[in-house]
Amino acid sequence: MTQRADVVVIGGGQAGLAAGYHLRRLRVDFVILDAQPTPGGAWQHTWDSLRLFSPAAYSSLPGRLMPPQSGETYPDAGHVVEYLAEYEKRYELPVQHGVHVQAVRRDGDRLWVEADSGSWRARAVISATGTWSRPFRPAIPGWELFAGRQLHTVGYRRPVGFAGQRVIVVGGGNSGAQIAADLASHGELTWVTQRPPRFLPDAIDGRVLFDVATTRRRALDSGAGDTGGVASLGDIVAVPPVRDARDAGLLKAEPMFTHLDAHGPVWADGTSTAADVIIWCTGFRPALSHLAPLGLRDQRGHIPTGGTRALGEPRLHLLGYGDWTGPASATLIGVGRPARDAAREIAQRLGIVEKCRPA
Repeated sequence: MTQRADVVVIGGGQAGLAAGYHLRRLRVDFVILDAQPTPGGAWQHTWDSLRLFSPAAYSSLPGRLMPPQSGETYPDAGHVVEYLAEYEKRYELPVQHGVHVQAVRRDGDRLWVEADSGSWRARAVISATGTWSRPFRPAIPGWELFAGRQLHTVGYRRPVGFAGQRVIVVGGGNSGAQIAADLASHGELTWVTQRPPRFLPDAIDGRVLFDVATTRRRALDSGAGDTGGVASLGDIVAVPPVRDARDAGLLKAEPMFTHLDAHGPVWADGTSTAADVIIWCTGFRPALSHLAPLGLRDQRGHIPTGGTRALGEPRLHLLGYGDWTGPASATLIGVGRPARDAAREIAQRLGIVEKCRPA
């Protein structure tokens, strides 16, 4: 069965919902196709102790402040899922859950969106599939020799089950630090990072990071020098559990090992340690396989964009994958502005609204 919509939004997480909010306000005909069976996006699959970097009011989508979580300054993932579910319902966003989009193709003056539940012909597409479904693990020599268990960030939930085990956590970013802190008092932990971990000052949270990311993007767009952005400040936000583990001396990082053998990591000087489990907190890549038929990716695996619009296909917008699709657009607070810009540009292209002046 083939259906029609002016706009098809692929992905019903925070980026897709923000796009839906602005499309609804502009009275654009749209549908949101979401692979998740229930609302909440990737937040419903994170580890139990995950905390946002900012208070609730500074972690909100457009139009609706996230309510505070009782007893918590920094809300947990479960609170975010509840907020996203309520947001979807509040604005009556047309989300179809449990729909897997397989491909987007050109079809004359429209884009053809193929899904397992049928196909759609759209005048424009917003891809907002994020990165959670595409975990990245570096090609470490000997990984296939290791006799223990290996999992990625996406497979970790809670410390239960790791008691008494020798656990290696690999990764010097926020997920690595938070999971290492979660496991620090359970079993025998070794935290391994590519470079010495850089904790941001305790007073810095997501509000500051958003401002820094926005300032950097504006500088780059105007041709000014690169301010360095968030990376110039550090890599790890000291949310309370991380701060507590750090101050207790439980987060002492070892340098990255060179390879694995059957027993565990081996370092360049020949030293080694036995391990039962390795948790790879090594990041993600954009989930863009559904756009492969359009042939738009560059050597980095990104799709070159002007704002959120794909340079090689003006009917396609990308939202929420990182700074290359809008400053801080992979965050709750940061996705609102690029979502608004994408919706406006699409509405103008479709002749639904007159050209708007930038805010």
